[in-house]
Amino acid sequence: MKNIKKIEDFSSSELDIFVRLTGAQLRSSIEGERGIFIAESPTVIEVAMNSGCEPIALLTDEKLINSAVKGIIDRLPDSVPIYIAEREVLSSLTGFELTRGALCAMRRPALPTAEELCIGAERIAVLEEVCDSTNIGAIFRSAAALNIDAVLITPTCCDPLCRRAVRVSMGTVFQVPFARLGDTPADWPKDIDRLKKMGFKCVAMALRDNTVDIDDERVRGEERLAIILGTEGRGLKKETIDMCDYTVKIPMSGGVDSLNVSAAGAVAFWELAARGRQYNR
Repeated sequence: MKNIKKIEDFSSSELDIFVRLTGAQLRSSIEGERGIFIAESPTVIEVAMNSGCEPIALLTDEKLINSAVKGIIDRLPDSVPIYIAEREVLSSLTGFELTRGALCAMRRPALPTAEELCIGAERIAVLEEVCDSTNIGAIFRSAAALNIDAVLITPTCCDPLCRRAVRVSMGTVFQVPFARLGDTPADWPKDIDRLKKMGFKCVAMALRDNTVDIDDERVRGEERLAIILGTEGRGLKKETIDMCDYTVKIPMSGGVDSLNVSAAGAVAFWELAARGRQYNR
């Protein structure tokens, strides 16, 4: 029998994971070794469940339990609490309109090492200090669509499993495997040597003049590429660029000097992973 609970006491500690804990508190939650994250909307929740993420609680609009979220509820173990309330009550409780009426707290998956993740990978994306959750989500969505095998993030990057990044990605953060490079900011960009030892040629996406064209056949023809994207403001660190095998700039017109990092990532993934792979086949 499903464990459905009508919300009557908004101060209940059972609801803390949905409305009162910060992202950092969720990540370090004592509920489990790996902490938890929040998936929002039935579509994203289903993608997360399909990828093997373990649900631990559901919060939803009571009108949806026999429609939009029924399939999710049917898959939940009977021990998982399902909190329900009217939409207006939920909006008041959470402080924002629930996207398609559902939030699911899930156990964070254990991350592999960079080396484990990259076994067999031909095209990976590396994100240096990308801090905006919307950009992280958009980059993962492009990575899933454009043949990127894995994503590596530096220690100061935004958490790909924060609520907004998960939502913007439409659940693709669960389809493209990711791992962290190094434990502290000091580990980067020294970890570029780790990438090279794994057999990757490293591509710095940067606005320098001494660059190669993004459609350069030498770059496209490399067996394994690590495409490195920098932070939203200053771009890649000079040390990072200097350590890379190639520096690639996306040609601009109309007086525009650069693209948003997520847009730049999509262009790079298309040229160097999706379309570029024809050179290796």
